[in-house]
Amino acid sequence: MTTTEGQLRLERLRDALRTLVGRELDSVHFGWLTLGAALALSLIGVYAIDLASYAEPARGPIRLSGLPLKQLVFLGVGLAASLAIAAPHYRHLRRVAWPALIVSIALLIFLLIPAVPTWLVRPRNGARAWIDLGPVDFQPSELAKIAYVLVMASYFRWRDDHRTLKGLIVPGVLTAIPVGLIILQPDLGTASLFVPALFAMLVSAGARLRHLVLIVLLAAMAGPAAYPLLRPHQKERIVGLIKMVQDPGSGADDVNYQSIVAQRLAGAGGLTGLDEKTSRAVIRYNPLPHRHNDMVFSVIVNRFGMLGGAAVLGLYALWMGGAIGVAARCREPFGRLIVVGFVAFIGAQVIINVGMNLGRLPIVGLTLPFVSYGGSSMLTVWLMTGLIFNIGVHRASRLTPASFEFHDDEA
Repeated sequence: MTTTEGQLRLERLRDALRTLVGRELDSVHFGWLTLGAALALSLIGVYAIDLASYAEPARGPIRLSGLPLKQLVFLGVGLAASLAIAAPHYRHLRRVAWPALIVSIALLIFLLIPAVPTWLVRPRNGARAWIDLGPVDFQPSELAKIAYVLVMASYFRWRDDHRTLKGLIVPGVLTAIPVGLIILQPDLGTASLFVPALFAMLVSAGARLRHLVLIVLLAAMAGPAAYPLLRPHQKERIVGLIKMVQDPGSGADDVNYQSIVAQRLAGAGGLTGLDEKTSRAVIRYNPLPHRHNDMVFSVIVNRFGMLGGAAVLGLYALWMGGAIGVAARCREPFGRLIVVGFVAFIGAQVIINVGMNLGRLPIVGLTLPFVSYGGSSMLTVWLMTGLIFNIGVHRASRLTPASFEFHDDEA
C-alpha cells in the first residue's frame, strides 16, 4: 500500500467518523449537570443498598460484596452504555426507533405466553415482568420506555396533525399497546409512567391544551370504570390507602404493613437523620419488604433525615433541570422531544415512588431511578442520561428551522 492510498483510507475513516459523531460539537452544555446528578444519585443508591442489606457498617465507604457489589457492577455497565450511546449523533437513532419498539412489544408479549417455562420467565409477586438470563434478570418494560420515546419523537417530528383531536388517535394507540401489555403482567406502576410522558411530549410538540385537558377529564371519569378490572391485591392497596387516610394505623398488620413501616423508618430519621450504627439497627429491627429497591427512599431518610431526603430530591431537580436546559437549546424537534419524554418518565417515577414511601400513594412496585437496586432500571436511566448528554453536545445546524412554533389559528 502506497503512502497516497494510506492517506486516502485515513481520510475516509475520518469522514466516516465525522458523519457518525457529527462535525459541530459543544463541550459546554447543560448535559453536564444531568451527568453529575446521575452519578451522585447512583453512588447514594449503592450506599443506601448497603445500609438496607447489612446490620454492621462496612469497613470502607461501600461494602464490596453482595447487593452493593452487584449494584456497582450495574453502575459500571450503565456508565459504559451511556458513554457508547453518547458518541454517535442522536439523529441516527431514528433508524432504530421503530425496530426497537417492535422488539420491545414482542418481548412484552413473550412474557405473557403461559407456555414459556418458569426457569425463563418466573412470576414474582404475581407479575410476569422479568426474563431470567442467568446471572441477571432483564425487564423488557424498561427497554420499552426508551423505544417508546424514540418512536414518538420520530413520529411528531415536523408534524402538526396532533393539533387536532383526530390527530391524537395514532399517538394514543401507540401508547395503549405497550401500556396494555405491561398492565397485563400486571405492573401498574410502570404502565402509569407512559401517559405523563405522552402528555409532556404532546405539550412540547405544540398540541392544543384544550384537547389535552378534554382527554384528561374523560380519562378521569373513565377511571372508576376500570376498578373492577384490577387484580384483587391491587384493589386491596387502593382500599388500604383510603383506610389509612381515615385512620393512620389501619391495616398495620396486613395490607398497609409495608407502607406504615416505611413511614415509621422515615419518621425516625427526624430532621438530620440517625448515626450509621443506629440507623442500621433500626432498619434491621423494623423489617421493611423491598427496602433495597422500591422502598429505598425511606432508608435514605432514616439515615440522613428530612434534609437528606430533600437533598436527594434536589439532585433529581438538578438532573431534570439540566435536561430541560438541553431541550431548550436544541432546535431540532427529534432531539428536543427525546429529552422531554425522558424528563417526564423520570419525574413521574420519582413522584410516585416518593409518594409510596411517604404513604401518600398506593404501593405499585415502582423503583427510585438511579438509587434502587436493579440492573435493567440502572441500564435504562443511564441510557437516558447518555442520550441527553448526546443531544447537549451536538449542535443543531444553523439552518435548522425553529420547531413546533404554531399560532392558535393554525391546524
